[in-house]
Amino acid sequence: MKQTIPALIAAISWFLLSGCTSEPENGENTVQERPNIIFIMSDDHAYQAISAYDNSLIETPNIDRIAEMGMLFTNASVTNSICAPSRATILTGKHSHINGKIDNHFPFDTTNVTFPQILQEAGYQTAMFGKLHFGNNPKGFDQFKILPGQGAYYNPDFITKEEGRINIKGYTTDIITDMTLDWFDNERDPEKPFLLMYLHKAPHRSWLMAERHMEEFLGKTFPVPETLFDDYAERPAADEAEMSILKHMSWAGDSKIFPEVMDEMNLDEIGIDKLRFEYATNRFDSAQLAAFKTAYEPMNREFASAYPEMNEEELMKWRYQRYMQDYLGTIKAVDENVGRLMDYLEANNLMENTIIVYTSDQGFYLGEHGWFDKRFVYDESFKTPLIVAWPGKVQAGSSSDEMVQNLDFAQTFLDAAGVEAPADMQGESLLPILTGKMEDWTREAVYYHYYEYPAEHMVNRHYAIVTKEYKLIHYYFDLDYWELIDRKKDPKELSNFYDDPEYAEVQERLHTELDQIREKYGDSDSLSQHYIDVFMDDVQENGIFGVNEQRLDEIIEKRENQ
Repeated sequence: MKQTIPALIAAISWFLLSGCTSEPENGENTVQERPNIIFIMSDDHAYQAISAYDNSLIETPNIDRIAEMGMLFTNASVTNSICAPSRATILTGKHSHINGKIDNHFPFDTTNVTFPQILQEAGYQTAMFGKLHFGNNPKGFDQFKILPGQGAYYNPDFITKEEGRINIKGYTTDIITDMTLDWFDNERDPEKPFLLMYLHKAPHRSWLMAERHMEEFLGKTFPVPETLFDDYAERPAADEAEMSILKHMSWAGDSKIFPEVMDEMNLDEIGIDKLRFEYATNRFDSAQLAAFKTAYEPMNREFASAYPEMNEEELMKWRYQRYMQDYLGTIKAVDENVGRLMDYLEANNLMENTIIVYTSDQGFYLGEHGWFDKRFVYDESFKTPLIVAWPGKVQAGSSSDEMVQNLDFAQTFLDAAGVEAPADMQGESLLPILTGKMEDWTREAVYYHYYEYPAEHMVNRHYAIVTKEYKLIHYYFDLDYWELIDRKKDPKELSNFYDDPEYAEVQERLHTELDQIREKYGDSDSLSQHYIDVFMDDVQENGIFGVNEQRLDEIIEKRENQ
């Protein structure tokens, strides 16, 4: 198999890292004065499902508390909308093509130096609890207890620094918070500033809500998005994607139709999707299983009765409601537990010099374009919630529409701590925005690149430049075409203006700016081809989870004939 990490990726030298550990020369940030940092991240939490952004789906009063204390970003985005690569970008402050974690299958290059390592060397106490998604021994943490891989919603296992692999009974969102508060009570060193990474599994697929929320959310009905029945005209990549709520969600694992009810209805199911249901229910103890069966039995019977008379539109709307009930039900527990943490901070006088961040590893489709999941550079996937509070530094109740990315977290935290960032980090500190010094902020566009194709959900590889007004997108590898999105004129992103004569000047300018931003970040067609070659070699040698085998065979044959 070919080398997975391009030659341009090298470890930061230790002399540079050790240079970051010294006290700031100006003396303004002593160890005691440097801010604590609490980084709260949920998995696949759409900004549409936070009431500080939009309260049409759910109220999230505790997450909203952070927005009331600080700044809400309306144009925050990711560099690559998929779980593990997003987390690698956050930790390293580098784009995927530089840190090497381009998709969920490539391993994370552990020679990368991360911002927690640098903060730890600079005297911060560091801890991580929850979902990292990759790696069993995260560097730079004095304490960690993390879920293995995706983890489980009920009775989860954890990989720990001191106890090895352990199992804890209960609901994962609650348990992660219990661990976090226990660390505050029993392990936090009050003489040191701290970095806490508090990372939730929810609301990741397959959306198992806590028992206490099942009755409430199974009885709810939610507004249908305007683009639920998008026909993908002029967007071939969107047409090929396999993340339709109607066609690609599983009956058992996603919609929670019991296997025995499926058998009665003669519903077909992909084998791997039944495994999602079996994995979830096998984690339950007898009382949890009984509660789950009691809650979901009426829905199963009502659906079995109605299904024979349902047309495609009715079935799509039914599956959308089922999806929203479970997805939003998991967020209810996230919000409650964020409230537990916020209450603790207030009760223990830990708000005053603490940066609190709430974000997600990317956005998520909640029925827009008929989809679930993420991956595209379209807004619901590309944009991510970002709320930052820092009492006394960030104006309470403020907002910003600046083009910021998860690429910026590492340098922001290092800047706030008075620690020099390594020269090869690619983000920009958000402190000028947070503290109102906008003369020091100059970014007008961001760069995006998605790689995981052909694989699960079949979203074509593409890269893009995004400004407040436009997106210029290039789909490549299997498809080869361009899209131009007018974000102001067409906020639902239903039209491609690339060949419209009225956009000729815009197109030309964006092409120039795209070339410039790719050069700035060190991306290129040759590097993209390198990753394609490595991916295809790996697929043919080892296979890969989630690939449409027939489609993959067609692509391989096409490449061999070129």
